[in-house]
Amino acid sequence: MTTTHAPLTTTSGTLHGKVALVTGAGRGIGAATALRLARDGADVAVTYVNGKEAAEEVVRAVEALGRRAVALRADSADAAEAAGAVERTVEELSGLDVLVNNAGVGVLGPLEGLSLADVDRVLAVNVRGVFLTSQAAAARMSAGGRIITIGSCMVQRVPGPGGTLYATSKSALIGLTKALARELGPRGITANVIHPGPIDTDMNPADGPYASDQAALTALGRFGTADEVASMVAYLAGADYVTGTEFAVDGGHAA
Repeated sequence: MTTTHAPLTTTSGTLHGKVALVTGAGRGIGAATALRLARDGADVAVTYVNGKEAAEEVVRAVEALGRRAVALRADSADAAEAAGAVERTVEELSGLDVLVNNAGVGVLGPLEGLSLADVDRVLAVNVRGVFLTSQAAAARMSAGGRIITIGSCMVQRVPGPGGTLYATSKSALIGLTKALARELGPRGITANVIHPGPIDTDMNPADGPYASDQAALTALGRFGTADEVASMVAYLAGADYVTGTEFAVDGGHAA
């Protein structure tokens, strides 16, 4: 049986006339976020690395809602492409108001088994890429700009071994978000970070082999949906007096 959950609403009306960039938005949380922002009135750019067809499907879905959309190939591990996604969004959609740093990678495993290549890749995508994209976006945003970053419930609770590298990379986003809030606040730009818990996506399905163990770690005893995370993104995209803050959409994983 499918359970539905009422979405959060934005605090300052819709996003009509706004332009959003959602990184890593070909599927899962990114795709749900792109569609939610479009439903709230925003034009949307989405990035992808290998999933061109999936990203183009998201674009078609956004366009079906009457909004403009574009799919951009940009690897967040590549410094030039990470920052370049912002410039290409501005060129294609004539501005940028909302950045959602969603692209991320995870390498899980015993500490002694992690290679230097693993460390470099995870930090390049999850930390450096987010920093560079946020830096480029801040240069293009005016008052009312929003930088929203997708973190992880593992920054608040690491329930077992094997998550050292991933938790390290996502924890860095807390400091980045708080610093961005202080630096950009005088310009009327906000920065916040969302920590999803176990979310039902094709990468981590609610009926997967480890799903029951993950669900048991939450207070609600279930996986969340990508739409529930997207609702929090939409709320923050419309919130004027919320910045420098962490939001857990984790079903009580950290409780």
